[in-house]
Amino acid sequence: MTTQMGLDFSLVAQAHELVAGVDEVGRGPLCGAVVTAAVILDPNRPILGLDDSKKLTEARREKLYDEICEKALSWYIARAEVEEIDELNILHATMLAMQRAVEGLHITPKMAMIDGNRCPKLAMPSEAVVKGDSKVPAIAAASILAKVSRDREMAAFELIYPGYGMGGHKGYPTPVHLEALARLGPTPIHRRSFAPVRLAYEARESLTEV
Repeated sequence: MTTQMGLDFSLVAQAHELVAGVDEVGRGPLCGAVVTAAVILDPNRPILGLDDSKKLTEARREKLYDEICEKALSWYIARAEVEEIDELNILHATMLAMQRAVEGLHITPKMAMIDGNRCPKLAMPSEAVVKGDSKVPAIAAASILAKVSRDREMAAFELIYPGYGMGGHKGYPTPVHLEALARLGPTPIHRRSFAPVRLAYEARESLTEV
């Protein structure tokens, strides 16, 4: 079921105490983990400026990241690794990571609100909210934690795997990334189940066989 509530935490708080917002970052990239977060906001400690993380500047996301970690009643960042993505497929790996994020909260929510059109299997009632990161503050907060966390990881991978530009494209299939993938070949953090990576592996294997 999809809800169309506006960006107003009071609406959520009236309906359910202890609502966890859940979001993910990293379904589309060719490399790296899919990262999820779950956040239970404190209605007595409002956080101004929450929005879909993609609509915020990097500097604003970083500032809000620290504020969310300080003011939220509970938050947890979880992930599904590249190996799990390749084994399960990206959708099921994302659902697993979301489940881990909710289960990692030190306070059990009465309800979970999930960004998107489907919910993971959880121990409490859940509701999918299409474009929830721009409608529900707790989901917006989760989107910020997940994105900042994953972006930091990709910046670190830039140093481990130079030449791919991971700090810039964050693993997404940009022309720069695809060119580097063809030229340098896949790294251990590339997702073999994704077509461009699979083709790059096949190309490298064909060269070694010649």
